[in-house]
Amino acid sequence: MSTRKVSEPGDLPAAFDAAAPTYDRLVDTNPGYHSHLRLSARRMMLPDNGRGLRLLDAGCGTGASTAALLRVAPEAEIVAVDGSEGMLAEARTKRWQGAVRFVHSRIENLADTGVEGPFDGIFAAYLLRNLADPDAQLQAFRALLRPGGTLAVHEYSVIDSRFATAVWNTVCATIIIPAGRLRSGDASLYRYLRRSVNRFDGVATFCNRLRTNGFTDVHSQTVPGWQHGIVHTFLAKASA
Repeated sequence: MSTRKVSEPGDLPAAFDAAAPTYDRLVDTNPGYHSHLRLSARRMMLPDNGRGLRLLDAGCGTGASTAALLRVAPEAEIVAVDGSEGMLAEARTKRWQGAVRFVHSRIENLADTGVEGPFDGIFAAYLLRNLADPDAQLQAFRALLRPGGTLAVHEYSVIDSRFATAVWNTVCATIIIPAGRLRSGDASLYRYLRRSVNRFDGVATFCNRLRTNGFTDVHSQTVPGWQHGIVHTFLAKASA
């Protein structure tokens, strides 16, 4: 397998293309990975099984976040977007019940694909940390949402806690990076993952970033298990 070095966010689509064939097997070994995505989707409080709702899954990868949305909103229309064609190819091999459409696009270029709002909800899992300009993307999300629509950001944030930072770096060094190298032959993507989490906003800083970019009712909750205090659901409403 060819090596895909990752030093900046712009390198990620090619790195994910290379990692796509083994990606699901790797994340499936992470206790809580799928249940935590479902928990964040439930926290969106989408009514009536999603009937009549239009949802955007921003950065859908191989479809784990899409499946989480479908679990809580099986009757919604879901537009799932990712910048890696390799990850989308994996997602498309799976059986999907309901109205799900996959779109190949970097989220920053979504308008170029003809995907337009309004959406009733946006789910962004493990995405904002990887963008060169998260403020611009949050403003774009705000413009895509109906007034009062819900944004859920499912993301790592450890910088506020020495304990969370220590756990994260220990798990990366002893499990995630070695497993990534073993399964894919290249640990570049997983070393980037470690670095990107260490430098991402703290919880309070990211909540303030959401408010600054036009969101209200901002709050966060963490997840159970070993990722308690490491992975968080950030919830916000688009201002009217």
